[in-house]
Amino acid sequence: MIAVPLLSAAVLLLIGRAGDKWGHLLGTAASLYSFVIGAILFTQMLADPGTRSVNAKLYEWIGIGPWDVQMGLLIDQLSILFVLLITGVGTLIHVYSIGYMAHDERRRRFFGFLNLFVAAMLLLVLADNYLVLFIGWEGVGLASYLLIGFWQAKPSAAAAAKKAFVVNRVGDIGMALAMATMFATFGSVTYAQVNEGAQGMAEAQGTLFGSGAATATAIGLFLLLAACGKSAQVPLQSWLLDAMEGPTPVSALIHAATMVTAGVYLVTRSHAIYAETPVAAMAVVIVGTVTLLAGAWIGTSKDDIKKALAGSTMSQIGYMMLAAGIGPAAYPFAIFHLITHGFFKANMFLGAGSVMHGMNDDVNMRNYGRLSKFMKVTFLTFAMGYLAIIGVPGFSGSFSKDHIITAAFEFNLVVGICALVGALITAYYMTRMMMMTFWGKRRWVEPDEDNPNGFAVRHPHESPAVMTIPLIILAVLSIIGGFLLNGFIGGWLAPAVGVEEVHVQAWYEGFISPIGIITIVAVAIGVFLGWWVFRGDVPVYAPSGNALERAARADLYGDALNDAVVVGPTMGLARGIAEFDDKGVDGAVNGTAATFGGLSSQIRRLQTGYVRSYALMMVAGAVLVGAVLILGQLA
Repeated sequence: MIAVPLLSAAVLLLIGRAGDKWGHLLGTAASLYSFVIGAILFTQMLADPGTRSVNAKLYEWIGIGPWDVQMGLLIDQLSILFVLLITGVGTLIHVYSIGYMAHDERRRRFFGFLNLFVAAMLLLVLADNYLVLFIGWEGVGLASYLLIGFWQAKPSAAAAAKKAFVVNRVGDIGMALAMATMFATFGSVTYAQVNEGAQGMAEAQGTLFGSGAATATAIGLFLLLAACGKSAQVPLQSWLLDAMEGPTPVSALIHAATMVTAGVYLVTRSHAIYAETPVAAMAVVIVGTVTLLAGAWIGTSKDDIKKALAGSTMSQIGYMMLAAGIGPAAYPFAIFHLITHGFFKANMFLGAGSVMHGMNDDVNMRNYGRLSKFMKVTFLTFAMGYLAIIGVPGFSGSFSKDHIITAAFEFNLVVGICALVGALITAYYMTRMMMMTFWGKRRWVEPDEDNPNGFAVRHPHESPAVMTIPLIILAVLSIIGGFLLNGFIGGWLAPAVGVEEVHVQAWYEGFISPIGIITIVAVAIGVFLGWWVFRGDVPVYAPSGNALERAARADLYGDALNDAVVVGPTMGLARGIAEFDDKGVDGAVNGTAATFGGLSSQIRRLQTGYVRSYALMMVAGAVLVGAVLILGQLA
C-alpha cells in the first residue's frame, strides 16, 4: 500500500516531460491500487477476528544498547479505517484532479506530489511505533509544503507554503520531546511497549519528571503540541486558512483525508498515556473546545468559499479532539466523526472547486448567487454535504457529531454547552454559504450583458463528468455513511482504543433523546438565522461589520498575536544578537587589531633606514641607561 504510490511519485517526479501524457493516469492508478489492497485487508479482518491486529516487522532500524527500534507496520482496527479513508477519498480526489488540473502544464508533477502525500500518510497510520510514525509525519509536512505552494509563482502561495512548514515544525518539537521522554521512561517507542509501560504509571515514582503522573502529563502535553500543529488546533492554527492558496484538490486532501486528521490519530493511538494523566486529557478537551468555537466563528465572516470551509475544518477537528480528550468511552466517536467528516468535507471542497471552475476561478462568494440554476449537479451534491455537516437527522454528520455532543454533556456541562453552541454556529455559517453561493439573486452578469453596480462578468457552467462523478459518490457517502457506521464503529474500535466495548446508540435513539432534540432545535435556529440574514440582497462589497465580524475576517488576529508574542520578540532578539556581534564581539576583535595596527604604524616611523639615526638612538639609549644607574647609586 505504501510502496506503490511512493514508487509512482518517484517515477512522476523523475521521468520528466515524457510522462506528461499519462502521468495523471499512473498517479490515480497507484492510489486506487492502495485502496484495493486496503479493502481486501479490511474484508479479511471482518471475516477472521484473528487477523484484526497484524504486526509486520521489516528490519531492525536502530539497535543501540537497550534501545531496539524496528521498521515495523501495524494493521489493526484503527489503522485500517484510516487506510480506507486515505486511499478511498484520496483516489476520488485523484480522479477529480484529472479534470481540475487538465490545463496545468505541470499536472504530472502535481500527481507526483499527491502520490507522495498519500504514501506519507499511509506510513504515518500504519507505523507500529512513534519513530516510524514520525517519518510519515514529516513526509506529510513536506508534501503539504510542495502542494500548498504548487503555484509558487504567486507570492501568496509561496508564503503560505513556508508558513505551513514553519508552524508545523513548532508542533514537531512536541513530537520529538515526547519520543525522547518515552525512550527515557520505557526504553522504547513501540506502541505495544509504551502502552504496557504506561499502565499504572500514575502511581510510579522516580521517573524522568519525578512522579509517574508528572511524566505521563509531560508526554501527553508534548503529544498534544504535536497534534495541534498537524491538525491546526489553537494555538497552532494560523497556517490552515492560508493553505487555501494551493489547488482546490489539495485543500480537499489536506482537510478530509490526510494531514489535519493526523493529530486526532496521534491522540487516539496514545490512549494509554492519556488514561494516566487527567491533566493532559483535560488539556486536549480544552484545546478541542476552544478550537471548535474559534473555527466556527471564523467561518461566519469569510467571503472566500475555501477559507470559510477551512474555518469549518478547524471547528470539526475541534469536535474530534474534544471527543478524544474525554476518554475511552468517546474515542470511537472521534474516529466516527473523522470518517464522516472526510466524506462531506471532501464533497464540499471539491464542490467549491467545481464552482470555481465554472466561475473563472473566482473564490469570492459575493460574486456568486443563484448558481443552483446553472450548476445543478454541483449544487445537489454540495447540498448533501451541507445537510451532513450541520447535522440534519439521517445524514452522516448527525450520527457522529451528535454522539460527541452527548458525550460532552455527560463529561462536563460547560463543555457540552460549548459543543451545542458550535453546532448552532455551524448551521448558521453553512446556511450563509449556501445562500450566498447557490440561492438568492445572482451577483454576476453574462459577458454579453450590461455590468451594473460593478458585478463580475462570468459564464457559470457545470463541470465535466470526471469532476462530478467523485462529487456524486461523496454525496452518497455524506447521506448514508453515518447510518452504515453507527452500529459498527463502537464494537470494531473498542480493542484498538483499550476498552472492552463502547455503547453506541441505535440510529434513531440520538434523535429522540433530550440532548438530541435540543441539538436539532439549535441546528434549526442556526439555519433560520442564516436564511434570515442572507435572504435578501447581498452587497457585492463586504460591509465593514462589527467588532466580532472584523475579528473573524482577521482570523481572530492569530497572525497579529503570533507577530506580537513570537515573531516580533524573536526578530528583536535576532537584531540584538546581530548588534552585539557587530559592535561587541566584532568590535572587540577589530578594536584590538586596530590598536596594534595603530601602534605598529607609530613604531614603524622609527625605522628610517639611516645608519646615523640608529647610531644616535644607541647613544641616547646608552646615556639613558647610564643615567638610571647613576641615579640608582645616588639614591
